[in-house]
Amino acid sequence: MTVIVTRDVAPRFRGFLASCMLEIGPGVYTAPRMNPAVRERVWTVMQEWHAELGGGSIVMTWLDPQAVGGQQVAVLGSPAYELCDYDGVYLARKRELHTNAP
Repeated sequence: MTVIVTRDVAPRFRGFLASCMLEIGPGVYTAPRMNPAVRERVWTVMQEWHAELGGGSIVMTWLDPQAVGGQQVAVLGSPAYELCDYDGVYLARKRELHTNAP
């Protein structure tokens, strides 16, 4: 199962993803049997467009028995959290906001 979640991206991302995956909720796309070659091509398009247009964030996850927790995760943009490997399990934690206050 491949899942892509978008946040604050240009409409072209949504149109492209909806053409090759099922949109199960606003900005959430799934494909139960996407092969690695198609997944890599979809991610390449996402990377190119994100570099060109900027803004928003995209997270993709898919089954990978060799990866932490049995799934692989790829991220474009700045999500409000970071993924951490904790004893072989991915955990999401909020990023700390740093201020320049004395």
